[in-house]
Amino acid sequence: MGLTHVAVRLRAFPPQDGGYEASFLVDTGATDCMAPASELRKIGVLSVGRKKYELANGKVDEFDFGLVEITIMGEVTAGRVIFGPDEVEPLLGVTALKSVGLSLDPATQTLRRLPAIPLK
Repeated sequence: MGLTHVAVRLRAFPPQDGGYEASFLVDTGATDCMAPASELRKIGVLSVGRKKYELANGKVDEFDFGLVEITIMGEVTAGRVIFGPDEVEPLLGVTALKSVGLSLDPATQTLRRLPAIPLK
């Protein structure tokens, strides 16, 4: 099974010019998105809270998080983004992915649009 990346743009609230755009690793095991803290601060994202997160290696760490506008494949949503270490690879969590009606096809390792967003 390979890795899937997708272009994502994050913008602060209220939106300012530009934003942070990067290739994000699609991580269906992660709930929230994560991006380098320095990049989030550059675009004006403010910390609105702090949570403990379990990392892929099993370690639990605490991170600040903010709220952002998230654009994926032309679809817009809003959600949490974790202020990660500056060297972190940006991660796209499943909450943002599902909220715009996208899912990861495990056979092709590509994102596909759902016929409808489930409300059940």
